[in-house]
Amino acid sequence: MKTLRDAAVGETVRVLRLNGEGAVKRRIMDMGITKGVQLHLVRVAPLGDPIEITVRGYELSLRKADAEMIEVE
Repeated sequence: MKTLRDAAVGETVRVLRLNGEGAVKRRIMDMGITKGVQLHLVRVAPLGDPIEITVRGYELSLRKADAEMIEVE
């Protein structure tokens, strides 16, 4: 199982499934990250957290803990 946290800078991946429960999962979905959407990893902060992705045409920063909940291919 590959998660968004494992993706390399410059890589484009597709969301397979969202793990997590309740408010955390809902917050991720509210940001536009849903099953089947493509994500492009733009950059990683100097200390490794957060990561910046492009989703549905806008830039989004995610904590690595949240990125671990997103399974991708």
